[in-house]
Amino acid sequence: MLPIDAAAHSSRWRHRHPLEKAVLGLGLTVLAITLPAWPGAPLVAAATLAVLLGPAGVPVRRLWRAFRLPLGFCVTGAVPLLFRVGGPGGGLVALDPAGPAHATQLLLRTSAASLGLLLFAFTTPVSDVVPRLVRAGVPPAVVDVALVTYRMSFLLLDSVSRVGQAQAARLGHNSRAARWRSLAGLGATAFVRAFDRAGRLQTGLAGRGYDGTLRVLVPATRVSGRFLTATAALLAGVTALTLVLEGLVT
Repeated sequence: MLPIDAAAHSSRWRHRHPLEKAVLGLGLTVLAITLPAWPGAPLVAAATLAVLLGPAGVPVRRLWRAFRLPLGFCVTGAVPLLFRVGGPGGGLVALDPAGPAHATQLLLRTSAASLGLLLFAFTTPVSDVVPRLVRAGVPPAVVDVALVTYRMSFLLLDSVSRVGQAQAARLGHNSRAARWRSLAGLGATAFVRAFDRAGRLQTGLAGRGYDGTLRVLVPATRVSGRFLTATAALLAGVTALTLVLEGLVT
């Protein structure tokens, strides 16, 4: 199981309805995109961090490990805005005078929006969300494929890890040539095992009377009116504070 999935299953909000956490996490994400980058994005990021580290109880180290990857994409996407192609000087590539401001705005927005998505991911297991998508109008076949893919991915990751450990124990990573041979063998083994597991899954489902729909027992939870009220108050407070501070700055 991936660390973020393990954190979602052990979260304090594990038994809350996914709709509550979706409204909070996606609401903060929308604010990070729509509000002015300054001071809106820093305020959204601060509010999201306060919820993640406070009521949600996400450990700082685990949050940082998960946030590093999207933060790298945010930085990578902001760097090209520092340059422009062509211009009055005739150069092919030159620094854009407005580039630092645009890059900073993009970095603030994307990093704050990533934290909002991580809030939902760290508190809501995929197994709680996907089965409920049928009630939202998603075709059952799409939901079934998503569930099977989600569960098969962990089995394949476990197989890849075990094969890699076995190769390392047999000096399969001792040299560059050995690493390439081990990588090729790892890919071939994972490919064969994926088809083998898929075949066994199909046989097992057929033996249990599979009729085209995977029926999953979803725990019964109620949407909390207090939680949604507190979420609306938080989103409204961040929006109002952003507009007030923006007016003072301008």
